[in-house]
Amino acid sequence: MKKIFILQLSIFWLLNAEVITPIQQINEFDKTKVSLGKELFFDKIFSKDNSTSCASCHSDFGADKQTLSIGVEGKEGNIQSLSVFNAVNNYKQFWNGRAATLEEQIDGPVHNSAEMGVSEEGIEKKLNSSKNYIDKFHKAYGKKPSYKLFKDAIVEFEKTLVTPNSKFDQYLKDETFLIPIEQKGFALFKNYGCAVCHNGVNIGGNSMQLIGNVIEYPYVEGQPDLYNITKDEDDKNVFRVPSLRNISKTAPYFHDGSMLTLETAVIRMAYHNLGMVLDSAEAKAIVAFLKTLDGDIPTTWSEDVK
Repeated sequence: MKKIFILQLSIFWLLNAEVITPIQQINEFDKTKVSLGKELFFDKIFSKDNSTSCASCHSDFGADKQTLSIGVEGKEGNIQSLSVFNAVNNYKQFWNGRAATLEEQIDGPVHNSAEMGVSEEGIEKKLNSSKNYIDKFHKAYGKKPSYKLFKDAIVEFEKTLVTPNSKFDQYLKDETFLIPIEQKGFALFKNYGCAVCHNGVNIGGNSMQLIGNVIEYPYVEGQPDLYNITKDEDDKNVFRVPSLRNISKTAPYFHDGSMLTLETAVIRMAYHNLGMVLDSAEAKAIVAFLKTLDGDIPTTWSEDVK
């Protein structure tokens, strides 16, 4: 894994190309399906004890301010919740990439006994016991509610949850400029190799990488990393690289939620994955750059879908 990382870093330095691209606004979508999907996403009745919705773990810029999310019956999860914002642009879902699509991802929290804890049959029973949902599914799909359509509607909603128009997107389109500390942070971000893993439209979310490439990061037995799927020793502490969009809004950080501030997270990541000790000025500059990645809250999230 370390050799792969060094090779990637070398290629990046040799190419020295711009590897971050602006995110695009979603303007066209099926409003009936998206409205239904939003209602399902926020409705707590689709959990075992009517206490937890999808939004319960994704309410703050699509993420969770708690270190570990709380599900049904007060049960605690075992990994920090990733933001659902811009998830449509991730190449895989979950920290260990076990879901290939947004639709497949929904199965995880819905059926997990520590999250929503409901079976497919349980979801369908809840749906078909509600005149409200029977009517809305017929309006959106011309069919009675089903688990498959339940997932489809939520996915249609999640597809709209992109956060365009960040200051950095505007900079890439020559619509604004970065102030000196932001320019310095962006230069450090590229020159120190952060962009090897954090690149593309989501500035992450498109590869699996080891946390602790240079200096080992503590391993927790049973954590949902790639090893949890493959049982290959080389995959311990390998996770999907998180997106850095809106990162200043989604503390705490890392898969274990152990970093409470963005500056601390930057310093620790540089230490473990680059073998570098950043000084305070460097860390503050990188944080200033990262704050330019904050985009607009999706209108379908904050307003009624009309």
